[in-house]
Amino acid sequence: MATSKRDLFIKRRLRVRNKLRKVNAGRARLSVHRSNKNISVQLIDDVNGVTIASASSLEKDLGIVGKNNIEAATKVGAAIAERAKKAGVSEAYFDRGGFLFHGKVKALAEAAREGGLKI
Repeated sequence: MATSKRDLFIKRRLRVRNKLRKVNAGRARLSVHRSNKNISVQLIDDVNGVTIASASSLEKDLGIVGKNNIEAATKVGAAIAERAKKAGVSEAYFDRGGFLFHGKVKALAEAAREGGLKI
């Protein structure tokens, strides 16, 4: 029985998220979403069910509207690190979802780490 790419992606995302929840209880979650045209990230408090901070390549003040490349991911990563500091969050766990940790996702994570966010 053939499994679609979407089903495999969802299965991978749930597997990653469930493993992270077991070992990172009580910390904020840095969740990444990458589409063909944009990249976005949210800092989520799962205990209270609220989004603490977010950043996206759709924001005009970042100057990368409609771009989805490594440069855009780096700017989004730096922006989320800055906003996390303002919100008083210094530690989070990195939830890559079903995306592989290379390219844009890796660039975003490294920029967030350089910005002072411990992930």
